[in-house]
Amino acid sequence: MHSRAIRRTRKEEDEESYFISMADMMVGLLFIFLILVLYFAMAFRQTTDQLSGANDARKHILETLKERLDERFKPLGLMVTINPETGVLSLPNSILFATGQYSLSPQGKHAVGIVARELALVLPCYADHRPDIELERRCKPSHHRIDAIFVEGHTDSVPLNRTGIISDNLDLSTLRATHTFRQLVSSAPELNLLTNNAGSRPVPILSVSGYGDQRLVEEGEGEEVNKHNRRIDLRFLMISPGSNLGDRISKDMQGAS
Repeated sequence: MHSRAIRRTRKEEDEESYFISMADMMVGLLFIFLILVLYFAMAFRQTTDQLSGANDARKHILETLKERLDERFKPLGLMVTINPETGVLSLPNSILFATGQYSLSPQGKHAVGIVARELALVLPCYADHRPDIELERRCKPSHHRIDAIFVEGHTDSVPLNRTGIISDNLDLSTLRATHTFRQLVSSAPELNLLTNNAGSRPVPILSVSGYGDQRLVEEGEGEEVNKHNRRIDLRFLMISPGSNLGDRISKDMQGAS
């Protein structure tokens, strides 16, 4: 009788110890889960704040450039337009190119030269490599950087059928963008020195693309519509926060160890 009571007591103790161990393990797992939830919430908030800050910085760049360019273009009777949501600054095509031509007109070269010099004053504050030390000292502190600026060529939807170097609107838009790009860096060579360090090595900020009539800003027919669709856009892209959260977690854990 006494030995059975002892055996029963030991069994109960073993069962109690087992349940205590399970409870401790569940508490530990719950604690780890809560830590991970908190980490992901903080990372998401940080990423959201960084994206919002980058968009605000881009808006400030565009508004600053528009203000400066409108003042410079006023004697020419021109105004640039901006779209802060898409990050685009549009140059009026009418002064840049003659109909069907891809070489800048004399007025166009002058206008692009003005744009280049204003870009050279504003952009270095948002690049990783700044060729002008004095300008760098005048830049307001900002940890947001430009990833790329695409010099985009756009045409209207009127078909263009030719032979030779230009066969359609896509060719025409690309050549116009290329000539605008070359005029920009010719008027302000320091623009070609601006780079970002978002990848494995520094890369130039300025780039070129042509879209033909694939991205119309107005639908319809008529010269007024066509005039708005024929344009050179400068599209600003900001460096976004790292999207691979797994890599960030791995780096954090390695740092903690």
